[in-house]
Amino acid sequence: MSDITVFTARKVITMNPGSAGANAVAVRDGHVVEAGTLETLRPWLDAYSHRIDDRFEDCVILPGLIDPHLHPSMAAVLLPMHFVTAMEWRLPWATSEPVRTPEGFRDRLRQIDAQMQLPDEPMFVWGYHHLWHGPIRRAELNAINPDRPIVCWHRSFHEIYMNNGALNWLGLTPSVVGNAQQVDLANGHFYESGKALAIQRLNPYLLEPTRFCEGLEQLREVVHFGGHTTIGDMATGVFDLEMEWQALTEVLDNDSTPFRVECIARGAPLGTLSHEPAKLRAAVDAMPARNTRRLRFANRVKLFADGAFFSQLAQMKPPGYIGGHHGEWMMAPEALEAMAREYWNAGYRVHVHTTGDLGLDLVLDILERLQVERPRFNHGFTIEHFGFSTPEQVDRMAQLGAQVSSNIYYMYELSHMYAKQGIGYERASHMARIGACVRAGIPTTLHSDFTMAPALPLNSAWIAANRINCEGELMAPDERLTVEQALRAVTIDAARVLNIADEVGSLRAGKYADFTVLDADPFDAGASGLKDLRIVATVFEGQVHEIGASAFAP
Repeated sequence: MSDITVFTARKVITMNPGSAGANAVAVRDGHVVEAGTLETLRPWLDAYSHRIDDRFEDCVILPGLIDPHLHPSMAAVLLPMHFVTAMEWRLPWATSEPVRTPEGFRDRLRQIDAQMQLPDEPMFVWGYHHLWHGPIRRAELNAINPDRPIVCWHRSFHEIYMNNGALNWLGLTPSVVGNAQQVDLANGHFYESGKALAIQRLNPYLLEPTRFCEGLEQLREVVHFGGHTTIGDMATGVFDLEMEWQALTEVLDNDSTPFRVECIARGAPLGTLSHEPAKLRAAVDAMPARNTRRLRFANRVKLFADGAFFSQLAQMKPPGYIGGHHGEWMMAPEALEAMAREYWNAGYRVHVHTTGDLGLDLVLDILERLQVERPRFNHGFTIEHFGFSTPEQVDRMAQLGAQVSSNIYYMYELSHMYAKQGIGYERASHMARIGACVRAGIPTTLHSDFTMAPALPLNSAWIAANRINCEGELMAPDERLTVEQALRAVTIDAARVLNIADEVGSLRAGKYADFTVLDADPFDAGASGLKDLRIVATVFEGQVHEIGASAFAP
């Protein structure tokens, strides 16, 4: 049995009721022995060999931060790309300054093109959004350079635009594309299920092992930079399960990775149902056999309802969108229901990508039918993203026992623009209606869906507690969380939604010794100061991992 290490601090926030006044955490063999004070810990210290580690004596210890929904493989593909985004992006190695006009976006693409050394080297750009950057389809990309392959990845990740050079490079001719749905070849536009056709041709380049592993190494920096000790990979194997798994184990399953990855399998292909549900479930059933110390599958699966929020492809109830366009289904509704039933009956915790209020109606109808057919308690059925909703839907979720994992960053980046160009002020202001969820007793957490939002949990907590958007507007103040609720949403409530609250999310005897070390007390900082707290280090299973000076850069 190892010696006990006692980490002392100015304050320890345990996220356990009735544990106020703690300023020390005793750790042994990667687990918490007890959190309290040196005085209350005295029976342990008298009985066992120990050492006092006071390096954090002027800091505040918080349970390790958790993001229950991001995408390591997607991040590994995107992080090596050129970031050209409407919002500032702060990464461990650089800050990407915002570009918010069509002229600025095209100028930036021309700059990147001019800086590239080889004339035929593919140029990948991520972060395009039409509401800021205007049309940037095949013709506009050809105006930048018709010969160099240019792939412009939409901010949503669900859409790709290509020029002539890229289409020729990938062999995406009219005869190859055929009658594929959700493809506009004339504009070089591939979206939702149509994106899969383009991805098949792009994968040999994007998933080239050296490039992909370098992207995963960047992802590891990003996750640590945000103060995480646990993340959820929400749809492991989205590109190529065997290749991804080999890279994930090579890069992340070692002692230089200061976090664990809870893997949630993708439960079915997008589009129409092409396989028997039982066969798809059998493949998911086999995934826990792959588990390692840091990469873990369990009885969790992800399915998809309606389209991308950033693309305004969420399925909306009347009055729909300003201008009359409609959303898209990522899975046909009957396919979604068939797969949800297969996994529900097998005891899985089902997570469903759901963005619009019409999409939410569909998903809740399915959940209600499943409950009638085969009632379950503590079933963990989770609404992922939770973009648009109504108060009545919140009540219904509570009655059906649903959980919510919300991307609150939607409200920050998009509410101002969508109020004018999309869905009007009322619905835009109520994006991510999470205050109502917490009041209804619905387990509610925050996620980044990285790269859909920065992987910075304290920034997400700040947005949730303030509901101030990128233009400085206060949106739906009744939906704000308290500081405590916002912190719970990135610690213990995130653990609850992942069904690992008995292991992580708070600091108490027996749980993993995972914590995030802050330079100040978030309760002293208040709602307005949450995003400015500095992360000094993380402790993962009792081992300290300091964060470099770049984490403090303004």
